Amino acid sequence: MKGPTKDAHKGRPAEGVRMVNPAVECGSTVLFPDYASFRAQNRPWHYGRMGTPTHKALEESLGELEGAEHVSLTGSGLAACTLAILSVVKEGGHLLVTDSAYEPTRAFCDIYLKSLGIETTYFDPHADEAAIRELVRPNTQGIFCESPGSLTFEVQDIPAIVRGAGDIPVIVDNTYGAGVHYKPLELGAAISLQALTKYVGGHSDLLMGAVITRKDLATAVQRTARVLGISVSGKDASLAHRGLRTLHRRLDVHEASGLAVARWLEDRPEIASVLHPGLESHPGHALWARDGTGTNGLFSVIADWEDEATTGRFIDALHYFGLGYSWGGYESLCLPAWPAKVRSAVPWTETRQLLRFHIGLEDVSDLTTDLKNAFDMLKR
Repeated sequence: MKGPTKDAHKGRPAEGVRMVNPAVECGSTVLFPDYASFRAQNRPWHYGRMGTPTHKALEESLGELEGAEHVSLTGSGLAACTLAILSVVKEGGHLLVTDSAYEPTRAFCDIYLKSLGIETTYFDPHADEAAIRELVRPNTQGIFCESPGSLTFEVQDIPAIVRGAGDIPVIVDNTYGAGVHYKPLELGAAISLQALTKYVGGHSDLLMGAVITRKDLATAVQRTARVLGISVSGKDASLAHRGLRTLHRRLDVHEASGLAVARWLEDRPEIASVLHPGLESHPGHALWARDGTGTNGLFSVIADWEDEATTGRFIDALHYFGLGYSWGGYESLCLPAWPAKVRSAVPWTETRQLLRFHIGLEDVSDLTTDLKNAFDMLKR
């Protein structure tokens, strides 16, 4: 069964006269028909926080997507990152984190983990097997990766990192790959996580995450989620499942449009470089092509200017590109960023403006015309 077919059919009612979509079940209290059912060891449902059939349907579909049987849903992508980390580290431990990680993930490590007596070391996103092995300590309990980095787009060699890690679990933020174009568990990672807020949701109308886990870590993740009280509403789970139905088809459009706009920008004199792993000019292109099967609509550029005033004028001149955080929805976005503020293992020395684009589902010619008009305005 091909990806788009799985999207359309997994996690749906399959017997009898039925609705095409799973029912949206929202509630806290589960009623048991009798005392024996209440005391049974294998109760399918027992309290709303632990999930409903609506949640189970989404979990099964995500597991099928990423090649795993164990999925834990969270209220945001950041919550997925923190749940995965807290499931493998403990007081006195040590965590390795890629220097290109999502900034809120870094803040969690620098503030919360530090308060628990857990030390974080940031490492070069381009680290190979030998470099990881050298960084591992006797108390290293996890390695957190993000490939590509969602601002600076370094591609990580996950199989090499896994080899360097030995028995230490490797966690991969797979929001970019969306479970479609990248399969961290198949590459040897212990945990793959996603911000379902992005491409799975696809419509910029929910916040949710998922931690997809290999069998030996499933109990630890599920136990941590339970003691932390992590849960999501049935309505949000249903929205995420709705988005998943069209995931492969939407990503096809995001990928084609993203590459078209990225190539167009490569030829613009106002752009110094384009950071897109699908382009042959990207340093990590061959690595991404080896381990992944495609890209999407997210990439960054280095503009050929440094002053923020020019950035403001350019963004304010855009019509179809919104200014806002997140990505993965149907709409195009342009976000300025300053990676030098958060990088530590490998300082970001580029002084020109980084702009991150998300290419939505609009017509490419409308988007490039919008960009051209904004560039032309800078000349006035």
